[in-house]
Amino acid sequence: MTLEEVLIQKTAERAQCTGQALEEVLVSAKDNDSLTVGVYECAKVMNLDPDSVSFCVLAMDEEFQCDIALQIHFTLIQSFCFDNDISIVRVSDVQRLAEIVGDKAEPLEDAHCVLITNPADGSWEDPALEKLHLFCEESRRLNDWVPEISLPER
Repeated sequence: MTLEEVLIQKTAERAQCTGQALEEVLVSAKDNDSLTVGVYECAKVMNLDPDSVSFCVLAMDEEFQCDIALQIHFTLIQSFCFDNDISIVRVSDVQRLAEIVGDKAEPLEDAHCVLITNPADGSWEDPALEKLHLFCEESRRLNDWVPEISLPER
């Protein structure tokens, strides 16, 4: 196996592990009422209490690729995250993200942005979240400021 093959394999393994970690964190945060879902709801939280935001997930699929308003919101959210040292990732499957963070009874209308917030008492910590922060830090060192993660299939 050549060095290039090893690097490609490690990148693929890392992306798969990171996708699983993201799903674990989202489920755990949902169970602990530490999720904010929706572009406008997330913008409100970021504006009112930016210190409570721990992680940001932006979701885009081909259907919304040409939505200029959504792109502008994403740009502003990304800028805010960079300015406030909030780790941020992008996923390409809005429906899968909505399945994870939504309620089975009623489908989510807007799962394009999801924030993981810290509870005021600081009681909730997740090792998978730490793994995601490290992944983002490593990606930034490689000049990939908003890395894309693939969520695992069901």
